[in-house]
Amino acid sequence: MPHSDDFLAVHDPAAPGSVHAPGPGPRWYGFAGALLAGLLLLCGLTWLLSVQRGLAALQQSTAMRAERYAATLESTLDRYEFLPALVSLHPSVRGLLAAPQDPARIAAVNDYLVDVNRRARASATYVIAANGMALAASNHGEPGSFVGTDYRFRPYFQRAARGEVGRFYAIGITSDEPGYYIAQPIESGGKVIGVTVVKLNLEWFQRAGAGRAEPLMVADDHGVIFLSSVPAWQYRTLRPLPPELQAELHNTRQYHDQAVTPLPLLALDSPVTRWLGDTVLGENTRLVRVGADGEPGSPGGGIGLTADRGDRYLEISRPVGPAGWTMQVMAPLDPVLASARGATVGAALAYACIGLLLVNLRQRRQRARDMQYSRRMLEAAYDELERRVEARTADLMAINEQLEAEVAERTRTEGELRATQDELVQASKLAALGQMAAGITHELNQPLAALRTFSDNTRVLLERGQLDAATGNLSAIADLTARMGKITGQLKLFAGKARPRRHAVRVRAAIDHVLQLMAPRLAGVALTVRGLDSEEVEGAEIAVWADELKLEQVLLNLVGNALDAIAGEGREARQAGHIDITVHVAPEAVSVSVRDNGPGIPPDVLPRLFEPFFTTKEIGQGLGLGLAISTSIVREFGGQLTAQNAEGGGAEFVVTLRRAHQPATTA
Repeated sequence: MPHSDDFLAVHDPAAPGSVHAPGPGPRWYGFAGALLAGLLLLCGLTWLLSVQRGLAALQQSTAMRAERYAATLESTLDRYEFLPALVSLHPSVRGLLAAPQDPARIAAVNDYLVDVNRRARASATYVIAANGMALAASNHGEPGSFVGTDYRFRPYFQRAARGEVGRFYAIGITSDEPGYYIAQPIESGGKVIGVTVVKLNLEWFQRAGAGRAEPLMVADDHGVIFLSSVPAWQYRTLRPLPPELQAELHNTRQYHDQAVTPLPLLALDSPVTRWLGDTVLGENTRLVRVGADGEPGSPGGGIGLTADRGDRYLEISRPVGPAGWTMQVMAPLDPVLASARGATVGAALAYACIGLLLVNLRQRRQRARDMQYSRRMLEAAYDELERRVEARTADLMAINEQLEAEVAERTRTEGELRATQDELVQASKLAALGQMAAGITHELNQPLAALRTFSDNTRVLLERGQLDAATGNLSAIADLTARMGKITGQLKLFAGKARPRRHAVRVRAAIDHVLQLMAPRLAGVALTVRGLDSEEVEGAEIAVWADELKLEQVLLNLVGNALDAIAGEGREARQAGHIDITVHVAPEAVSVSVRDNGPGIPPDVLPRLFEPFFTTKEIGQGLGLGLAISTSIVREFGGQLTAQNAEGGGAEFVVTLRRAHQPATTA
């Protein structure tokens, strides 16, 4: 046959006379690479320009909202800035500070503060003595009255006690309500004799931005967010607080029992965001994201605009109020990014359409070159085909001659194989006949020995005149003769495959018959039979599916082997021979175990115990077929025969058969 590589001569560019294919080459790959590079460049530029324009528009609208929010908050603070000073100028307030224990003056100031607080619409207005104790308050008659509370620990009182205006945002320790505190010192004779305080509720401000998608928050001079349109961000910090500042918040009880923890607000830091910050974003403006609690990282941690987790925002911050507060207005970046993605996809689709047109033109030119190439290939293939046909014809003729020789050799081999098979069949028949003859001889040994024993006993009984006993022995001899006839009748199975006769057989009858046959050999042996005393199970005797003759044959072999074991040389002379037959009944099976107290089974013998012609007895005392035949019989009944060394010495053989629940026949 020609080598398969000959066909590649047409396709191999290195082969002589080969035709070169004008397929995709470096120029084609370069063209495709240029198209792909152009697509990537166009998508990148489109995305950057779209994000730049979107951020500029978003920054402008967010800055306008930030100015509006800041103006609203500052106007509210300015409106209440001079209220504590006006209250401190009232004569009744100064009179109370001069006589703080006078009930009439306390009542007059309380009424005055209630009227002022109602007209000004403040949360609370109260007067504190120089020692820090509240003397009068607008909520004096309410359950959470400020009267009698010590405020020396509050920073706004401490600053007012030094002659300065105190401004402070905190959660009330009495009312447990947050508010903005403005404290005005009351001076007399060049020293501070008391402080007037006005508390304002500013939670309306954070509700002003709650209905919008842009979060709004205000942080104090320490960076603690005390107003936020997002409830989860309130009382969080813009940055981790140092230990000394945490201790100060704890001592002043500014935020009462609130757990002040950092808000995971991280600046987006990447080459793209830095470029956007330099070209688009103004002062006090940055791109941030709010991650989940417990997320690792710190602000400025190398997080990109599109490859980060959490919510991304454009943050605009500005100072607000006289207390050093900072207000942040945050606008989501998702609409800007979505618009940029849409513009990028549109540009990519337009570029793809143009690229497809270019590819189509290039493919038309390529198809024209391919047609020319195919024509040249076809001519070359015709020439190669003629050459290969000639070579293949010569190879086929050689193969035919080789096949004819192989067919002749196979015909001769098959004739030799058939002759060998005929010889093997004849040898198998002779071996089977010999094995069966040996088995029948082995099985007849027990009945023949019993016949001799019964005949000797009968002669003795006749000499003694014991006719009844002799008659019983003669009946047993007749039964043995019939049984031997059944055994020899098994030779018929050699001529044909007759179905084995299987029916319900009573276990007690089989064991009794075996013990009767083995009675002469059992003389002087301790025999125990267990498990047959309570045979009535559901109104029927214990029975198994078997053939009574073959079942007795198996039990004869097992009992005979037990007798041989306890009569061997391995057992001590002072130890009496003992055989234990036990019947175990289960719902669907019956087990009969035969145990002796002989020397047991050697470990090297146990694996080969059921092999044909394997025996441990002396020559002439056994053929090694008893256990092999017994195993075959038990398997024929659908059961199992096992052997093991019993605990305490001796061997134990267990026959397990299927239980029969119908009335048993007489064995």
